[in-house]
Amino acid sequence: MNTEQTVRAWLRERGAEHIEHPGGTLYAHLGRVHDKLGALGHDAPVCLAGLAHAAYGTDGFDLTLLPVADRAALRALVGAGAEELIYLYAACDRARTWPTLPDTRQVWDRFTAGARPLAPEQVRPFTDLSIVNELDVAEQDPAFVARHGDYFRALFAAWAPLASPAVLAEVRRVLG
Repeated sequence: MNTEQTVRAWLRERGAEHIEHPGGTLYAHLGRVHDKLGALGHDAPVCLAGLAHAAYGTDGFDLTLLPVADRAALRALVGAGAEELIYLYAACDRARTWPTLPDTRQVWDRFTAGARPLAPEQVRPFTDLSIVNELDVAEQDPAFVARHGDYFRALFAAWAPLASPAVLAEVRRVLG
């Protein structure tokens, strides 16, 4: 079994196939985010981060598959780079991080209440993962764009210098 298959099995063992999420289940959402990141040109560690991005819960999805105290277990499964991106995504205090991300390039950590600067090589993967996650929800929930489209169009426009061109093209396709 390759790493992706192992992570998918791990997610199923933790019940992700039975957790409701826009578009069906959390498992289906995680798989779509993984696949989209790959289709948009990201390497395996970023795609694996997309596949397990909700392992520790998120600021927008308060359900954990693994306590954040058990980071070593996830690191052993996906690798250090992917796990660090998963942690950053899960730890992100969106209200404090998202509006200032282009200027600060830091994540306000909701677990520690401190700010964590992104390493230069983390900026694009973190940004693209954040965008692809929201775009998947938008594609699965017909009311999402009507409710939140203006906010995300403005936010992602501000993030344009940080995001990959392929992800920005997806923003235009999904959000108009």
